[in-house]
Amino acid sequence: EHALLRQLMDSFELGDVVLADRYYCSYFLIALFMAKGADIVFQQHATRKTDFRTGQKLSTRDHIVTWQKPKSIPTWMTPSQYDTFPDELTLRELKRNGRVLVTTLLSDKTASKAALTELYKQRWQVELDLRNIKTVLGMDTLHCKTPDMNEKEMWVYFLAYNLIRLLIAASAAKAAILPRQISFKHALQLWLVWHHQPRAFNDNTQDVLLILIAQQRVGNRSGRIEPRNLKRRPNAYPLLMKPREEARLLVIKYGHPKKLK
Repeated sequence: EHALLRQLMDSFELGDVVLADRYYCSYFLIALFMAKGADIVFQQHATRKTDFRTGQKLSTRDHIVTWQKPKSIPTWMTPSQYDTFPDELTLRELKRNGRVLVTTLLSDKTASKAALTELYKQRWQVELDLRNIKTVLGMDTLHCKTPDMNEKEMWVYFLAYNLIRLLIAASAAKAAILPRQISFKHALQLWLVWHHQPRAFNDNTQDVLLILIAQQRVGNRSGRIEPRNLKRRPNAYPLLMKPREEARLLVIKYGHPKKLK
């Protein structure tokens, strides 16, 4: 994932603020963003220990520290590239609600602990967007048999996702609310029903559709925690790894295989 992110570095500009989980909280990645003029708000990596007794204290469990450049060179980097990185980074570390955040926003006057904590919560929207694309739209399983066709299939899903988001944005503007307050799944289901109705799609019917979309709001689920467990048990059968006709012949000859435990 780091390699894929480095390929997108040209997309970041001066003044951008990047939110990411602890996986991306590495010295070299932060240095790349700082070179672009972008600020970061990352969760502290689990392997790095934070000692709030050191550095320049701003408030309780909030300080400015200096990170030293790692001595070892990553496998993706050449020695000449390693030399271009600064020898140290000045960063701010803060802890709130049991989570340690690392940021390049050093001023506690313009970026308070509470504001940074609320800002980092928005990172969860990435997980929800991926769920909407993969689960709600159904892109968790691709059905084509070649890489090129699978890529085309993915672009169709992305196009459908953006079209639903466009409907949500128009509905939110009409209702004077934030687009994130509207349920993606509700908007999708409503559009599918609306699209198959034998009515002309004009300005009047479009307004009715936008009003209906805005009626279903998502709940305020800040800090929600769910167990990482499946509620429904999967079917205990082996995967079909050979042509169906060949599998039928094996069933005729040997009978059905036993269920997996």
